[in-house]
Amino acid sequence: MPSTNLPALAELDRILQLAGDRVEVRVMHQVASESGALPVYAIAMGNPSPEVPAIGFFGGVHGLERIGTEVVLAFLASLVQRMAWDHTLHQQLQTMRMVFMPLVNPGGMLRGTRANPAGVDLMRNAPIDALEPVPAWVGGQRVSAKLPWYRGALAAPMQPEAQALCDVVESELTHRAFSISIDCHSGFGVRDRLWFPYAHTRQPITHLAEMYVLQRMYRQSYSHHPYVFEPQSLQYLTHGDLWDHLHTRLEDPTRQVFLPLTLEMGSWLWIKKNPRQLFSRYGIFNPLIGHRQERVLRRHMALLDFVSRAACSAPSWLPQGSYRHAMHAEALQRWYE
Repeated sequence: MPSTNLPALAELDRILQLAGDRVEVRVMHQVASESGALPVYAIAMGNPSPEVPAIGFFGGVHGLERIGTEVVLAFLASLVQRMAWDHTLHQQLQTMRMVFMPLVNPGGMLRGTRANPAGVDLMRNAPIDALEPVPAWVGGQRVSAKLPWYRGALAAPMQPEAQALCDVVESELTHRAFSISIDCHSGFGVRDRLWFPYAHTRQPITHLAEMYVLQRMYRQSYSHHPYVFEPQSLQYLTHGDLWDHLHTRLEDPTRQVFLPLTLEMGSWLWIKKNPRQLFSRYGIFNPLIGHRQERVLRRHMALLDFVSRAACSAPSWLPQGSYRHAMHAEALQRWYE
């Protein structure tokens, strides 16, 4: 089986066998590899009604960043185990939808590359161009698939893995009145960051007030949290961001609130404690020592549980009227002025 060559897929298979018919499973795409087809799974649980809020968890968009997939798998495994005894979880699932794509880019993970097997960086692959100058190369390039951050050929369809992610988001999340997504990555830095759109412009997101209230609730609930919460544009701009693309495709942003978050786990935290990781391609982006990996998985479980509860409870905290205007003004002052 191809999953035996890819530990993350083997772990996902184990979780799905444990879950049985308590979850819904779809194969969105099959990635060809020398060891056989690698499935891109979408897993769902909870109420499928379009009237309830939803949340999506995504990982492995960049194949080299294994820790993102591992965080999503750890949370999914926890939920599956709890479904056997946790009545509170079952009550929560009656009022919301939860969707998982733990490994969007299995071909890249098998090859140990950021890009997919075609050499395309999936997070630069959406048909959206930056409205302002982007940093050379890292902002996305069309020169060659042999170089990093390749966007794909001009006017070509999105890569099947990127299209699969978009299909799941648009079928499960963005047609609802409220939805959240969280996409787990690792990146350089000594802080864990929670980014939100936009990456293609420094203009604020349509749902800035809602994003501001969400982060304020988290700060109030977890006063000692490790995250820097900010728009990605404060760091750098890029072409082709999938979450920008999906947010700008909302049919009616006045009636649909979609809050995409990207968790960027600061890999310099692990390198600082184990400098030898600099000499490993995987060590630059992932904790390589077992107890540090376990600590990272524990570190982010509270965040994933919080955003799940926030999605379920959205009607009780979404800002309205003059309060929404006030929150928008505070957010502008905090992040854009």
